[in-house]
Amino acid sequence: MPLTRIVCRETLSEEAVAIISDTLHECLVREFAVPLQDKFQIIERLPARQRVYDRHYLSGGRSDDFVLVLITAGKPRSTEQRRRFYRALSEGLSAKVGISPEDVMVTIQLNQAEDWSFSRGEQFCP
Repeated sequence: MPLTRIVCRETLSEEAVAIISDTLHECLVREFAVPLQDKFQIIERLPARQRVYDRHYLSGGRSDDFVLVLITAGKPRSTEQRRRFYRALSEGLSAKVGISPEDVMVTIQLNQAEDWSFSRGEQFCP
């Protein structure tokens, strides 16, 4: 039950955004054990002045293609699952959209099942 937010440059084409969205979800399903139908994403295409980031911090160098992926997940994943996911996403975005792995940053924040209400004002209880 992850909720993902994708932050990218405003000039990215609709096609590229759709590929990023699909690639992210494919990697979540394959490497993060997310059900296929569990796709909830917020996509923000922002101008450069609203995407403030250091181009070199813990990276070989970020470009204007920098993409930030924020994941809120209700179920913990192992360190190995996370590593596989990070790699798969970076490789997938590089191969499918030409975004350098240096331009892909991911953060994962965990919460509990009771922190979710999927509809009708009812607390999620697995």
